[in-house]
Amino acid sequence: MAGNSQRRGAIRKAGTKKGPTVGSGGNRRRGVEGRGATPPAHMRPHHPAAKRANKAARQQQGRPKKTDDTEIVLGRNPVVECLRAGVPATALYVALGTENDERLTESVTRAADAGIPILEVARVDLDRMSTNGLHQGIALQVPPYNYAHPDDLLRAAANDHEPALVVALDNISDPRNLGAIVRSVAAFGGHGVLIPQRRSASVTAVAWRTSAGAAARIPVARATNLNRSLKDWADSGVQVVGLDAEGDTNLDDLDGIGPVVVVVGSEGKGLSRLVRQNCDAIVSIPMAGETESLNASVAAGVVLAEIARQRRRR
Repeated sequence: MAGNSQRRGAIRKAGTKKGPTVGSGGNRRRGVEGRGATPPAHMRPHHPAAKRANKAARQQQGRPKKTDDTEIVLGRNPVVECLRAGVPATALYVALGTENDERLTESVTRAADAGIPILEVARVDLDRMSTNGLHQGIALQVPPYNYAHPDDLLRAAANDHEPALVVALDNISDPRNLGAIVRSVAAFGGHGVLIPQRRSASVTAVAWRTSAGAAARIPVARATNLNRSLKDWADSGVQVVGLDAEGDTNLDDLDGIGPVVVVVGSEGKGLSRLVRQNCDAIVSIPMAGETESLNASVAAGVVLAEIARQRRRR
């Protein structure tokens, strides 16, 4: 009979109206409380607007961005040359749908071997970073260069059996000249390059590439005041030699056996007045023919080669 709890097998359920019930602890009361205003669509996890926003954020994270601390190298030849030179890049970007060739394949292979992240991005992202879209579907992100202190250059020379040989740059604004000079310093046994902090080329990806990897071995220091650094070096016994087409000392008469700092000026402006005053000698390169001057990096290489020749013969 229905409701007959005395029959065999009947069990009274706890919490029925015929017995004591356990309270909900307020759960049902909180359940009917209001949840506040409805959040915007892009903040609802499963809403299409939120999915679009998350996708855009993920794409934004992979886009190449040039900031004050990084530089973007564009183009297949520049990128592969940087990777060959051992530029410490932080990311390689390849546009989706880019046609493959030997340079692209080599770039990807070298980046993978060096542990550089390889990211595929939309072509429009690289278009924003270049002029007229001249990126050829590839870009390399390069971190800032870690400059040395001017005193570190002479300190490194003190640990070498050869006398100090340093090149200082005055009014050199082309990073290709800087990179070529760094390469010459490495080739002829120099100990470093000094550049002023302002109004000078810096170690960018272009300089890295031109140096053919020498920037990884030769320290480049930045001087807050180039004239003060040259004066301090001169007071410590280093010969400061300026290089100018109108110099009063012939390169053949230069004594490069002892510690030397070669100061190179720009092809157009030459040495500034204060830098010239701090030089012990102004050297000119003898030339045959009607050529008035050489490119700054070529002139520096000629003088470094002469100093290296003298030191080999001593």
